[in-house]
Amino acid sequence: MPQPDSVEAYLSALPSVQREALEQLRQTIRAAAPDATERLAYGIPTFRYGTKMLIAYGAGKAHLALYAVSGTLLTRFGDELAGRIKGKGTLHFQPDDPLPDDLVRRIVEARRAEIVNG
Repeated sequence: MPQPDSVEAYLSALPSVQREALEQLRQTIRAAAPDATERLAYGIPTFRYGTKMLIAYGAGKAHLALYAVSGTLLTRFGDELAGRIKGKGTLHFQPDDPLPDDLVRRIVEARRAEIVNG
C-alpha cells in the first residue's frame, strides 16, 4: 500500500469511523494551536510549532493515538488519562471513546508552553 503524500490523503484512506474521530481531533488541535503548521511526518499527521513537533495523531489497526505527550504532561494530566497511556508520550483511544476536546486543548496548550519555555 503506498504511503500517503498529504494529511488529507492519510485521513481519506481510513475507515469512516476512524476518519471522523481523527477529523474531530484535528479540529480541536487546530483550534488550540492556530499558529501551528500541519504536515505528514513519520507517516502520520503532525502539528509543528516553529521547528519542534507540537503533537501528532494517527490510526492503528485497533486504536487511534495522540503522540508527543511528554512525561511531564502525562503526570500533570494523569488522572484524566487513566487507561489511555501506552508507552512514552502516547495516548490510545477508540473512535467511540475519544479524548475529550477540552482535555486535548489543554494538552496542546501545555505542550506549546513546554516548547516556548524550553
